[in-house]
Amino acid sequence: MLISNAYAQAAGGAAADPLGGLTGLLPIILMFVVLWFLMIRPQMKKAKEQKAMVEALAKGDEVLTQGGMAGRITKVGENFLTIEVSTIKDSPVEIIVQKQAVGTILPKGTLKTL
Repeated sequence: MLISNAYAQAAGGAAADPLGGLTGLLPIILMFVVLWFLMIRPQMKKAKEQKAMVEALAKGDEVLTQGGMAGRITKVGENFLTIEVSTIKDSPVEIIVQKQAVGTILPKGTLKTL
């Protein structure tokens, strides 16, 4: 014969894995831990800071929206803000935006320098 026979090896010859296959899952667990510290945890921290900033908004604060509009808060509602963005012929131009649309709170006096 040209092809030799192949026989299966006996199961009892090798020692069993003492960790029960946990070493195969170790890279996946390690990747999840790295993902948690590099992506998920900082995102949760940023969301927490954004929520605290939105709750602290008050009348008279100068803000910059996520769309790029800068203005001063004139009215604060439960979910919406009224922001004065300009003045035309001594009457203010106001827009209404959601509280979550505020990107940052500007330092006092910033709008006068723009």
